[in-house]
Amino acid sequence: MNAGKRHEIFARLRALNPEPTTELEYGTPFELLAAVLLSAQATDRGVNEATRRLFPVASTPAAILALGVEGLEQYIRTIGLYRSKARHLVETCRLLVEHHDGEVPRTREALEALPGVGRKTANVVLNTAFGEPTIAVDTHIFRVSNRTRIAQGRNPLEVEQRLLRNVPAEFRRDAHHWLILHGRYICKARRPECWRCPIADLCEHPDKTPPPRS
Repeated sequence: MNAGKRHEIFARLRALNPEPTTELEYGTPFELLAAVLLSAQATDRGVNEATRRLFPVASTPAAILALGVEGLEQYIRTIGLYRSKARHLVETCRLLVEHHDGEVPRTREALEALPGVGRKTANVVLNTAFGEPTIAVDTHIFRVSNRTRIAQGRNPLEVEQRLLRNVPAEFRRDAHHWLILHGRYICKARRPECWRCPIADLCEHPDKTPPPRS
């Protein structure tokens, strides 16, 4: 895919959604970090339902640390893998309190040193909480990038690196959100809805999906 096509793709996505953001509900960088930690192998809707119960009671590292693992489990038990997530989040809160004065660090290295925080989670926090032009490659972004040919790669890191090289600078901060929303609602895994895709004429996927028969 050439640079002109990529620019037009992101220009169209921006025109449709000028200020994209995550569908996770949060009010502070810590709430975002906690929500992203809880979102692994879970839907944003399910995480939001749990954090609507949790955050009014405990929305800081110190407050969640005071709940403890068992106390935290009572608020997040509707989320898959809630026991391991509770352990990771409580340990993360302990490290934030002990080493970062209860604040979410703003460097990749410090974020990835927290339990359960990998490159993707660190990228989400750096981008969404702090406005850094990072691109977190999840399953949606990996699929959309490869399928459209915006940035092809064999693994998430390859796709991320190619996106960072190939997405025009003016779109880089919001590219993560546009791509994930596109993958979630239009360029779906099993049946992409190409007939209503705003970038279908620019997409280089060879097998466009026809509209369903009425």
